Amino acid sequence: MLARIRKSVDEKDSGFTLIELLVVMIIIGILAAIAIPVFLSQRAKARDTAVKADVSTLGKEIATYFVDNTTAPAVTLTSGRYTVAGSDAGKASSGVAVVTTFGATATATGATATTTGWTAAAWCIALNDTNGSTKTFKYSAQNGLESGQCGTATTP
Repeated sequence: MLARIRKSVDEKDSGFTLIELLVVMIIIGILAAIAIPVFLSQRAKARDTAVKADVSTLGKEIATYFVDNTTAPAVTLTSGRYTVAGSDAGKASSGVAVVTTFGATATATGATATTTGWTAAAWCIALNDTNGSTKTFKYSAQNGLESGQCGTATTP
């Protein structure tokens, strides 16, 4: 009798039931539905951070330039590198373009640049990345780093 019970226990197939597998798949689906939107927004946040870093670098370069000079520096974006008054200001992040400048002249491929009257205390530069969530950030002599476009030469 014991041999027969032992034999049936040894030969019994063990595994998960269909219900157990469905429950696990539903739990994985719920976790994925929560996590995927969070991960997708991280890319836009990274692009915004790249624009902030680039515009901060250019703004500080322009501020440094105005310490010793009184003329507007030329801000250019060529071959993926920024230059301020002919000096290298660093590598441009992917997808970032110069939008507007006041108090500095700008030339960039595929970007519009506006230069009007300026003083060393009223300059502004704006960069954008169309794939970011905030899109445009500006750096001005009066307000530092902010989101949005440059206003005018007197109110950046």
